[in-house]
This record gives sequence, C-alpha cells and structure tokens, in this order.
Amino acid sequence: MREPGQPSLDQLRVFVAVIDAGGFAHAARQLHRTQSVISYTIANLEEQLNVVLLDRGKRKPTLTDAGKALLADARAVALKVDGMRARAKALAGGLEAEVSVVVDVMFPTCVLVRVLEAFQAQFPTVALRLRIEAMGAVAQLVMDGSCHIGLGGWMTSTASVFERLAVGHVRLIPVAAPSHALAQLAGPIASNVAREHVQLVLSDRSVLTQGQDFGVLGLRNWRLGDLGSKHALLRAGLGWGNMPEAMVRDDLAEGRLVHLPLAVDNGENYPIYLIQRADTPPGQAGKWLTERFAEQLPLLEQVF
Repeated sequence: MREPGQPSLDQLRVFVAVIDAGGFAHAARQLHRTQSVISYTIANLEEQLNVVLLDRGKRKPTLTDAGKALLADARAVALKVDGMRARAKALAGGLEAEVSVVVDVMFPTCVLVRVLEAFQAQFPTVALRLRIEAMGAVAQLVMDGSCHIGLGGWMTSTASVFERLAVGHVRLIPVAAPSHALAQLAGPIASNVAREHVQLVLSDRSVLTQGQDFGVLGLRNWRLGDLGSKHALLRAGLGWGNMPEAMVRDDLAEGRLVHLPLAVDNGENYPIYLIQRADTPPGQAGKWLTERFAEQLPLLEQVF
C-alpha cells in the first residue's frame, strides 16, 4: 500500500466545512465555491490520504471510521494555522509575543483571576507567563529581566531602577489554632511570651533579602516556601504566624483559627506595588495589563 501524500491546508478546510455545514451544497455556499469544486477537493484529499473519508451512499455525506479519526486532526491543523496567522498579524502591528508577570503570594487571588481573564480575552494571541513568589523574589525577577511586570510588597534598596505604583494593601493578622497555647491566653499577649512559641514564617527565596527577617518574633521559627503550607500548619496547631486576613476570614468565623491579641504586631498593612523596570517599558499588551491592575486599587481595598 502506498504512503499517504501531503494534503493541502485548503483541502483540510474544505473537509471540515463539509462536516460543519452538513453537506457539499451547504459547504459550497459557505465557501463561495461550486458544489463540483467541493466534491473534487474532497476526492483529491481522499486520494492524497489513501482513505475514504465520507460515505456518499446516503442522502447526506457521513463520516466513515477513518473520516471520524482524521477530522480531529484536520481541525487541529486548521486552528494551529489560524492561530499562527493571528499571532503574526499582532506582531506586525507592534503587539508583543509574550508578557511575563510575577505576583506576590499575598496578592488576593480573586483580583488576580479577574484581571488575567480580562487580559486573555483582550489579547488572545499574546502568551502570558505567570509566577507566584514571595517578598524580595518579586523585585528580583523584575530587576533581572525575567519578568516584565511585578506585583509585590517588598522593595529593594536599588528601587531607583523601578517604576512603581501603589495598588493597595493586604491586612496581615497574627493567628493560631484554638488548641494552640497562645490561643488560651487572655490578651494582650506580651511579645516575650509569643517569642517562646514556634512562629511559622514565610520564607523569601531571593538573595535580595537573604539574612533579613520581617515580622519575626519567635526565637524558634519554621520557614515555609508557600502560603498554602503555612495556612495548613497553622490550622494543625503547629505554630502561630501572620496571615492575610481575607485568606483566613472563613477560618476565623468557623473557629478553625483565632486572632491572637498580641501586645505588638497585632495586625499590619502589607503594601502592594505594581513595579517594572524604568528602562524597559512594557509593550501594548503589557501596558494594558498594568493599567488594569492599577484600576484595581478601590477593588483591592474592598477585598480586605
């Protein structure tokens, strides 16, 4: 049996059109061709692939088993080419191919989802690369050019290389499980008392803040790489620590965690800045994204 030939993109599009339109005549009207041309194109495609794609013995052409298997491939090829053409058109018009964003773990997920959904709808041809990091890692990735846009709360001492805009804050509060020893004490809890208990601390994976501590009271502390793990250990009663109020609001309401009445550090605002390098301004899509994040300032305040 001979090897299948090389079908053309036009043949594949006609094949898909015949199925989607419901027959040769409908496909011909849709593609502004004669019915004989449509029939001839399908016959040539079958000749190229060395298989019968359509059963013509019925009133309306129906897919053979081979046709069913190859229709998905035909659709995929057509969609890939359409996507390639759309991306090329966007690039020719000055739209960047990719936008990379790094977001602080403290930034509210609901706001992030809302902005990114809008971005994908507005710029379907632009690839979006997202990273979630903590504290100094956000600034570091923007500083070294790994990410175009950052949303973070900690600013490096070399902040002159950045353009930054305040977009809101996250309220952090000290919490622990109801079974934790600190939760059994009546407030205010002195800092020397809290210091004797294990504090769960979010660890920064960047070199910018290496050796620096932020809001750490405990002489013994466990350093965690992500906020989800910290949340789980807090609920398990394995330590105490500061958490975004919105993230633990349901836990507080349902008694899984309690707000610790510390004499100091009983709650603070963690600022969120939108940052980018001053010497590499974003393109059209990136600028649109920064504007949408900036517009979230009143919404961000409402989240918390």
